[in-house]
Amino acid sequence: MNKIIVDNTSKRYIKEWVFKNLSYTLITNNAYVILGSNGSGKSTLLQVFATILTPSKGKVKYYSDDDVLDDEKVYKHISIASPYMELPEEFTLAEVVDFHLKLKTFYNNISRDEFLKICYLEQWKDKVVRNFSSGMKQRLKLALAIITSSDALFLDEPISNLDHKGISWYKALIEQYRKDRIVVVCSNNIADEYYFCNNEINIEDYKHSK
Repeated sequence: MNKIIVDNTSKRYIKEWVFKNLSYTLITNNAYVILGSNGSGKSTLLQVFATILTPSKGKVKYYSDDDVLDDEKVYKHISIASPYMELPEEFTLAEVVDFHLKLKTFYNNISRDEFLKICYLEQWKDKVVRNFSSGMKQRLKLALAIITSSDALFLDEPISNLDHKGISWYKALIEQYRKDRIVVVCSNNIADEYYFCNNEINIEDYKHSK
């Protein structure tokens, strides 16, 4: 997948429009940040881009060269990390990674043990995830999304629950793995989350009909 075309798309909950009449094209080797105030609908827009939510109006199409991908095949091409996505907390860390690798692959055929070293979590591989700190869970979510081989990467508030060391780790990881992908970041105007983004979508611009 090398392109996502958002065609005159709108989303509403009951009577409230989250965004209206948004048309946009996302292209490989570009990074996009979705900005807006708290509660403005940034995460909703990200979920529409990532096929988690269906738009109320309009269409999101995913292209491999000039061919449109079937909606049910899009999940194979994307990876996502967000606060609203839960980890299987009854699993050990090793079990989480092994389960993930049954569905997806890592770049460069990175092994489970190599992955855990990248996350600085190798000493906790037999620990149940429910007992992890919020920062450890966030590192795991981010690494699973970023290191997974995918054409499109979606990150919602990626440095939430990370300390200064964790933020530096995130920035190094995204630098290494953001090439040859479409990257979309949701942020509350925190520059460390989206410093590499070369395109900006302000959801406030799509609150009313144009």
